[in-house]
Amino acid sequence: MLNQPCMAAKPDGYTLGMVTVELDIFPHQGKTKLSYKDYESIIAPIAAPAALIVAKDAPYNSLDDFVDYLKKHPGEVMMGNSGVGAIWHIATLAFEKEFGVKVKHIPYPNGTADIAAAMAGNHIQGTLADPSSFKSQIEAGKLKILAVMSAERTKMFPNVPTFRELGHDMTIRAWATLVAPKDTPKEVLDVLRASATKAANSPEFVEYFLKQGIDPTNIVGEEANKMMKDDDAMYAEFIAQIQKK
Repeated sequence: MLNQPCMAAKPDGYTLGMVTVELDIFPHQGKTKLSYKDYESIIAPIAAPAALIVAKDAPYNSLDDFVDYLKKHPGEVMMGNSGVGAIWHIATLAFEKEFGVKVKHIPYPNGTADIAAAMAGNHIQGTLADPSSFKSQIEAGKLKILAVMSAERTKMFPNVPTFRELGHDMTIRAWATLVAPKDTPKEVLDVLRASATKAANSPEFVEYFLKQGIDPTNIVGEEANKMMKDDDAMYAEFIAQIQKK
């Protein structure tokens, strides 16, 4: 979701839009000329992290176990993703780079349902993807999460450690950000950001998102702008790597 109407609207705070992480991916794939520079962030209420998810009976029970296994079986472990150049494929490329390992990338263009079925059938050994998409299989004991690529532990899976806790500063998230057009006055942005923060901190907000199977976040204003800028640079690097192949 890139939201061109919002970008072209009068910057008075009355026309807002939602943009997603593809805003940082598509420009580097030649799919759009829009970028994070066309917007001012108000709040990112969603920033679903990549989570390392494997079968429940897999012979590894931690991130370190999994990395050790990959190093002993280079290029053998099959990891599902939603297609070449998509966010979870890029998350797996980042994982390979961080740990100096190689996996087999198996695309499932129809998404997480097919990935979960493939893991349940032992056709692949794992994935790096939004854990909320696998919540029912995790709760049923068919899958397990070893770690998440978020700055903090998630509300939905509070017992799962982050990569950062385990010594690897990796944060890859499928975010959605409420934005205003570029050049919206600061005083208008301040009002919008304060209102959004108040709403996001309410128990009703958190409860609603969790009931929808979404882990709520509260990334506001300049922090959200920085997230989009930093992610844009990261995706530019990995997409260039993909395009060289």
